[in-house]
Amino acid sequence: PSAPAPARAGGWEPRPEQYTSTVTRRDLKIRMDDGVILRADLTLPVGRDGRPVTRGLPTVVTITAYNKTVLGAGAGAVLAGADPKFLVKRGYAQLTVDARGTGGSEGVWGAFSRREGKDAAAVVAWAHRQPWSDGRVGMTGASYMGITQLFAAARQPAGLKAIFPQVPAADVYRDVVASGGQIDVGFIPLWLGLVTATGLVPPAFGLAEPANAFQMLLDHLETAVTFTVPLIGQAVLGGNPVYDGPFYKQRSPINVINKVRVPTFLIGGQHDLFQRGTPMLFERLQRNGVPTRMIWGPWDHLQGSSGTEVARAGYGTLAELQLRWFDRYVRGKRDPRLLRDIKPLTYFEQGPDRWVRADRWISDDLRPVTFRLSGTSAVGGRKALLTRGRAKAGRSVVPPIPVTGLCTRSANQWTAGVPQLILKDLPCFKDNRLNDLGGLVFETAPLKRTLRVQGPINVRLFTSTTSGDGMLSVAVEDVGPRGQVSRLTGGWQVVSHRRLDRGRSRFLDGRLIQPYHPFTRAAKAPLARGKVAPVDVEVFPTGAAIRPGHRLRVSVQAFDIPHLLSPLPDLLGHLAPLTVHTGAKHPSSVTLPVR
Repeated sequence: PSAPAPARAGGWEPRPEQYTSTVTRRDLKIRMDDGVILRADLTLPVGRDGRPVTRGLPTVVTITAYNKTVLGAGAGAVLAGADPKFLVKRGYAQLTVDARGTGGSEGVWGAFSRREGKDAAAVVAWAHRQPWSDGRVGMTGASYMGITQLFAAARQPAGLKAIFPQVPAADVYRDVVASGGQIDVGFIPLWLGLVTATGLVPPAFGLAEPANAFQMLLDHLETAVTFTVPLIGQAVLGGNPVYDGPFYKQRSPINVINKVRVPTFLIGGQHDLFQRGTPMLFERLQRNGVPTRMIWGPWDHLQGSSGTEVARAGYGTLAELQLRWFDRYVRGKRDPRLLRDIKPLTYFEQGPDRWVRADRWISDDLRPVTFRLSGTSAVGGRKALLTRGRAKAGRSVVPPIPVTGLCTRSANQWTAGVPQLILKDLPCFKDNRLNDLGGLVFETAPLKRTLRVQGPINVRLFTSTTSGDGMLSVAVEDVGPRGQVSRLTGGWQVVSHRRLDRGRSRFLDGRLIQPYHPFTRAAKAPLARGKVAPVDVEVFPTGAAIRPGHRLRVSVQAFDIPHLLSPLPDLLGHLAPLTVHTGAKHPSSVTLPVR
């Protein structure tokens, strides 16, 4: 990241500004079909005569839940991505809209509900019809704003030509809400609080329309009472939000992605909240024949949202990429080199710290490689072996230490990258060796050849427990010659949710690399005392090369704080030790897709 950005592939250069300044019209009213009014800010270029250009502009739409006024100022700009004025000065209109029940808009918030998706499509169709628009629309935005693009595009509104989502989710339950079956207590409360708090900021139109502003604030307070607080409470108490089901299916873009037909450029992060999901969206779009590209960098959620490091991939800055994508697919400008210059997939390879360009997510040159866990490990640094040979029998106890995970890259990842902003050079974000003392460690001998990993990983652990439950928190790591432990990626699995849906799991040459667990109330099954059962842990995808002289390590712990915590009714069962069994009778293993 400290190296200068490389030259743009193919020698492409962004076209110069057509206009030197912009003007913003605040709080335009967009009425939905049920009468609720959404508020929008419209930014237009200013012509040489000093007046706004008001006809014939392609339009870029961004729909946010974080208050459009806050989004463009101070800390809020971190979530805003590229400066929209870059496009406006090159002949685009920018329309930024507060989602229903947030910011300056009326109504009650229902994150990613069908109603919100309907609103998003209606906003695009409204922009398509306006006199300042030429009818052609693109969409931008990160995180919430990226997810909203996918729901809007799935409804195929008139005028929508292309989208550019940064760090979007695919399956919100598995990606972030309850990874492995435990509730995320690091990000989700932070996020719900952010939306609620920004929704209570008095709107700019308050003095001019006091009655409307007061009603809006009442709506937003109703959101807290009817949506936010009950959702958190039910999750903590073990209610329906703990389990996968219709609520999350409605809110997961992967369930509507087959209806997205417009060209889509994705930005993702290997240490992002949606590390798991963004590549799935890319793969599905590509399989459906949609023009799509993905850059997947070494970024947490805030880094991926800001897009400040996108230029490192070698194609230009985020704003320049948006310009090139929208000039081609929104304006219809010829660019015959676009899809040749920018490869379908560009990802960062940890270890050598280089960018790799590929045609597919799981390509034909990948093969599964399995290492077996061998012997007995113990807390405090007693290591056991990872081997491709015969595994020794062993019984390793994972104690419930409820501070493991506290000072790790995982802690930064699952609080959206906020700690990295405050404590940028904290050593434990880069070296996991201290945290690994709180669990089991299995590692290879120093490698003789480079092991290049790309994609999701499965760790199968034969497990027993005295309580019938517990969580396995797994990290896949690179151990350097001097002992530094770099966490590459991680995965989590609650023992009682171990049931495997083979039909929705992913295999490579017959070997499991990405397990799929139902996580429903009906599928939950405590493990009988004394029984040993295989538990497949979905380890989220990575791109890494473990070089000669380095070791591949798998560490296993029982907690990942502040990321995950069990609901209160299950907490006692998660405070009992787990035992991991190895050997011929209990072939615990890790299977990686290797290039």
